[in-house]
Amino acid sequence: MKRFLSIVIVLVAIGAVAYFWLNRTDPAAGTAPAIVGAPTGSDVIARGEYLAKAADCTACHTVPGSNKPFAGGVAFTLPFGTIYSSNITADETTGIGSWSDDDFVRAVREGVRKDGAHLYPAFPYTSYTQLSRADVLAIKAYLFSLPKIQQENRANVLDFPFNQRWAMGFWNAAFFKSKRFEPDTSKSAQWNSGAYLANALGHCDECHTPRNFAFGLKRGSALSGESLQGWRAYDITSDPQHGIGSWSDEDLTSYLRTGHAEGRGSASGPMAEAVENSLQYLKPDDIAALVTYLRGVPSHSGKDPITIDAKAAPALASNDAAPGGDSADGNQLGLRLFEGACASCHQWNGKGQQTAYATLLGTRGVNDPSGGNITQVILHGSKWRVADQDVYMPAFGKAYSDTEVAALANYVIAHFGAKQGIVTPQDVAQRR
Repeated sequence: MKRFLSIVIVLVAIGAVAYFWLNRTDPAAGTAPAIVGAPTGSDVIARGEYLAKAADCTACHTVPGSNKPFAGGVAFTLPFGTIYSSNITADETTGIGSWSDDDFVRAVREGVRKDGAHLYPAFPYTSYTQLSRADVLAIKAYLFSLPKIQQENRANVLDFPFNQRWAMGFWNAAFFKSKRFEPDTSKSAQWNSGAYLANALGHCDECHTPRNFAFGLKRGSALSGESLQGWRAYDITSDPQHGIGSWSDEDLTSYLRTGHAEGRGSASGPMAEAVENSLQYLKPDDIAALVTYLRGVPSHSGKDPITIDAKAAPALASNDAAPGGDSADGNQLGLRLFEGACASCHQWNGKGQQTAYATLLGTRGVNDPSGGNITQVILHGSKWRVADQDVYMPAFGKAYSDTEVAALANYVIAHFGAKQGIVTPQDVAQRR
């Protein structure tokens, strides 16, 4: 018995040492590469504002239309429950007004709150850990310069054991490493700036990199695509067929700055939010740095790769006002729905009428047989603003049944992607 207890004690001790070793903090302050658009010098608030936009803090901490910037309450629906973002205004009681510089840096880079509780990785500290201390504190200075908003944080609704915050220490031990950004001396200054923008500030990995069973990032397949909250974040590796390897620099620049690239598609869902709240505010040199970095991302075809048919025969046989050579393959319901609600904006040839954002031909959404993003746009519409232009598509979720949405999605995939859509009414019900 004593021997057994001795073994247990030794194992517990080893486990404790391993736990604290794997959860250790990198004390390095970090040195960020040049972010051209971010002001330098004494104007730390202006720099913080630029960095906060580059980090897309608004999308997660501001409920759209609430007029309460950074007061939290945005819902993140995940397989194991719903997480609500927190109030990060300088309010002392419901926000972070009582947090010291060290408290804020620890939360952003280590995922640990002032009270010592672990944050969930829906907050991308797994990416923000690369930020320099100076940049984190610049963001804090900007947030603390804004009006305080008193708004209580909403309680998360999570299944067991995910509702046990203490268990996040074990998750961190397995999937998180506290580490500052280290420039690659074999690469150009522009590439390093792009890497810092994409990986630390922009946290592109959080949406575009596949995750494992425990929601940890599969770093070996970085940026090869993933589905989150019902939306599909596409492959943005250098793969020429399934990623963005065949896109020109002009295509990438236009998509990042405006959410649209001619012949490639338009942003919607979380990517549209990223353009609206973050990417459109980046200076041209910083966008160019992002493009340079993305060009060098190793090629991966990812899970369920999408092959683009930019010359789908049914669409090419059609004109602006009428379909041509299109039997709908028995999907008469989908054809009638498109005719009644969609053709006037998107046109039968998919070129879009009122705006280029309505172009369908050549986009990845219509070439994805699973119809993930097509279904989401039909159900929930799209509404966002870039520069001085409103991008809008109405939602049809309340008007159409699950069967009708599935039929419409499959028709769009067949007509503009020349592929057999596999969207079912059950898929639509789940995506609602």
